[in-house]
Amino acid sequence: MVNVNIEKLLKKEKRSKYWLCQKMNITSRNLNRIIRGETTSISFKYIEEFCLYLNCTPGELFTIETPSQ
Repeated sequence: MVNVNIEKLLKKEKRSKYWLCQKMNITSRNLNRIIRGETTSISFKYIEEFCLYLNCTPGELFTIETPSQ
C-alpha cells in the first residue's frame, strides 16, 4: 500500500491543509481523498506541486507499506 505523507509534511512546515489547497488550487475534498488513499492515481502536476510547497522530495512524499500476513 502506498501512503501519502501530506499531513506529516504539513506539520513539519507548520502549514495547514487550507493553505495547501489555496496554493495548489485544489478542493479540500480532493486533498482529503488523496490523504486518505481514496484515489487510484495522482498526476505528475500534483506530485510536483506537493513537493514544491511542502519542501520535500517524492521519496519523502510517498512511503510503501508492505502488508503483513
